Amino acid sequence: MSEYDPQDMLQELQQQMGEKLVIYQDRFFTFLHTNPGDLLALSRILRDKYGFNHLADLTAVDYIDSHGSFEIVYHLYSIPANRKIVIKTRVPANKPEIDSVFPVWPTADWQEREVYDLMGITFKNHPNLVRILMPDDYVGHPLRKDFTMRGRENVTN
Repeated sequence: MSEYDPQDMLQELQQQMGEKLVIYQDRFFTFLHTNPGDLLALSRILRDKYGFNHLADLTAVDYIDSHGSFEIVYHLYSIPANRKIVIKTRVPANKPEIDSVFPVWPTADWQEREVYDLMGITFKNHPNLVRILMPDDYVGHPLRKDFTMRGRENVTN
């Protein structure tokens, strides 16, 4: 990885990926929005060519009511260059699955498991996709908007 200008990087990414990539910024982050099928290719480019060597956070947002989808958000950091960037992608609520980024960033291991456990999104080719917070026999995914809160049942003193 060599030094690069962030704006040059964004132009190169846009040229490489074309309409598969939407780039926008706010005062804190640069966001790269891509299709789920292009996530791994984009991830590898960001790691190998631009030095984004750390997946700092991976989370999901439930847009099932407004868009019928879940948005998966990857916060990346380049430790050598002290730069940050965010990848966003959406998966349909009726088939919530996406490729695991574990082969690119091993820190995705527990983060993908957490999103799987709490949101029900399956990460294909994850090496150990099992519940991490809820009991193995727990039914449902408690951070989804369609999760029914029942409270305690059959509590005896």
